[in-house]
Amino acid sequence: MPHRDDSVETIQQEMTAFARRARATAARMHPELSLVSYTLLAHLDDQRGCRATDLAAHYFLDKSTVSRQIAALEKLGFVERRVDPDDHRVQVLHPTEKGAQVLANVTASRRQAFHERLADWDEADLDRFATYLRRYNAAQERLG
Repeated sequence: MPHRDDSVETIQQEMTAFARRARATAARMHPELSLVSYTLLAHLDDQRGCRATDLAAHYFLDKSTVSRQIAALEKLGFVERRVDPDDHRVQVLHPTEKGAQVLANVTASRRQAFHERLADWDEADLDRFATYLRRYNAAQERLG
């Protein structure tokens, strides 16, 4: 029976390989939309807009990192700034129509890639894997 440390090491290696593939896949799907940019754009779309400081806090990113990513998204025409109607001093970031369309296209491509990768998995394996991923991410959120 494998030792717990061996299993944890394997998980770490596989998660690293997964992250590396995810970045490479994102670059192939839309060369100008990095995985971080895609994630931020998806969050803006999901939240129907938010402030850059909220993005930084949500993803535990430095404000300068978010600022650079947002500037790149703005340059591509994927994100726009709007004045917050409740506080005119605050700018809220929103996906543009072009950004929403690119996001929808990339999301559909990613979903298709996952379906292809998991095509030969039975329902029970998919359910277990989904449960384990939710559990792993919940632990990460709890621990910070």
